[in-house]
Amino acid sequence: MESIEDLLRRLERLNAIGAALSKERDITRLLENILVAAKTITHADGGTLYRVTEDGKALRFEILKTDSLKIAMGGTSGRPIDFPNLPLYDAQGKPNDSLVAAYSAIHSQTVNIADAYTAPNFDFSGTRQFDARTGYRSQSFLSVPMKDHEGDVIGVLQLLNATPDPDRGVVPFSTSDQSLAESLASQAAIAITNRNLMSQLETLFESFISLINLAIDEKSHYTGGHCQRVPALTMMLAEAVNAHNSGPLAAFSMDDRDRYELKIAGLLHDCGKVTTPVHVVDKATKLQTLFDRIDLIDTRFEVLKRDQEIAALRAQLAMREQKDATGEASLWTEARERINALDADRDFLRTVNLGAESMKDGDLQRVRDIAQRYTWRNVNGLESEALTTDEVENLTIRAGTLTAAERDIINNHIVATIKMLEQLPWPKHLKNVPEYAGGHHERMDGKGYPKGLTRDQMSVQARVMGIADIFEALTARDRPYKQGMKLSQAMGIMHKFRTGGHIDPDLFDIFVQEGVYLRYAHQFLDPWQIDTVDPKAWA
Repeated sequence: MESIEDLLRRLERLNAIGAALSKERDITRLLENILVAAKTITHADGGTLYRVTEDGKALRFEILKTDSLKIAMGGTSGRPIDFPNLPLYDAQGKPNDSLVAAYSAIHSQTVNIADAYTAPNFDFSGTRQFDARTGYRSQSFLSVPMKDHEGDVIGVLQLLNATPDPDRGVVPFSTSDQSLAESLASQAAIAITNRNLMSQLETLFESFISLINLAIDEKSHYTGGHCQRVPALTMMLAEAVNAHNSGPLAAFSMDDRDRYELKIAGLLHDCGKVTTPVHVVDKATKLQTLFDRIDLIDTRFEVLKRDQEIAALRAQLAMREQKDATGEASLWTEARERINALDADRDFLRTVNLGAESMKDGDLQRVRDIAQRYTWRNVNGLESEALTTDEVENLTIRAGTLTAAERDIINNHIVATIKMLEQLPWPKHLKNVPEYAGGHHERMDGKGYPKGLTRDQMSVQARVMGIADIFEALTARDRPYKQGMKLSQAMGIMHKFRTGGHIDPDLFDIFVQEGVYLRYAHQFLDPWQIDTVDPKAWA
């Protein structure tokens, strides 16, 4: 006879188990915890947890454990269960009432069997064969259906061989065992259903995020890869910091919820780019808008060259009566020199338009001089500048392809990102997403944007994302305005950013020491980009 004290202890354990189940996010661990808990509170030697298949026609083995035989399959054991599903109905659609677990699922009833070898109405031939192979004696069975909040059976919890006192051996499951198992099965079903609902909501939410990134990708294929690579690198570095148990960041740690929050922030870190004009995002050359205006300049130069030839020909014709061969040759020489000068200036402008390298002061002045040097006659017969004021402004961009106004437009994407994310009603476990995603353009010295935050005002996660964003941009091979850098060059620049107050020095040290940059490179960079990185060369 079970004592009141023992029953109360088991009830307290049941309550504790219920609270623990509600906190578990991983469905595999959740299912395993349910079976282990059921075995514990009923003193069962073995147990199996089944789930109803998606089509509702069978039971699928999820977890199987038998302590005395040291059998553990499914779950976190690493040993898959290769047993076939238990059909709930036969080929004619009749209920498969011969199997205990199937009967429990079909009829939504608990089945408590004192001895499988003497139980009528059920087929235990498979059990007998198992016992014959292993020397085991399967005796008492308790099969409990797991029903969700709508009363639908989603699985079966089957327990084997109650052994509350090893000296007494196997006994039937008591009525209190059955009540406790039924209560646990009810809590477990709710926990499983809630976890499935959460997983479905998370999948739906992540699908919406993918939809936003797809919109950015369709708008500009130059940024689509960025939206996938930055989150990947962010998680690589964050995990390295989490595993680092010494140094200034030793106290940093993440659980599964923290990881998911950071992952979502990484996926959304550039969502504001949906508002950025595509001709700015894709600006591959200095004169590009909806098209590359260098072609217009080419046309004007061709007109200028034509005009030189026409002027020379006209002058030649004027000399025909004088028959001055020397004069005509001189005219052609002068015209050819002017045409060659036009070709040289045009080639210079085409090179400058690429924005591949930082321009020197002399080159900037040469663009302005060309603008002053040439005029052309347009279709209306009016004298016009060979270079417009806007074209001069773009061609004299010292580095890159963006004007100050265009860079402001690009930079505004982070403002748009923060505004968009702050509008969402984030649940508690995702409340930091706007801060993480919105901080990846801030600097440790407070010279970043949009808020000018300093290192102490930023979370570790936001600082991690800042490093990931910069390193991805340096090494990306799909930008319209540059090739991806080699690893050594990119890491040299990152080290300068470390010493210059741009990125977090402690995070960068882990980035280097733990080889995060190299793991990322092998996964995302072209082989030609992966060269030897020598930190001594940074000194």
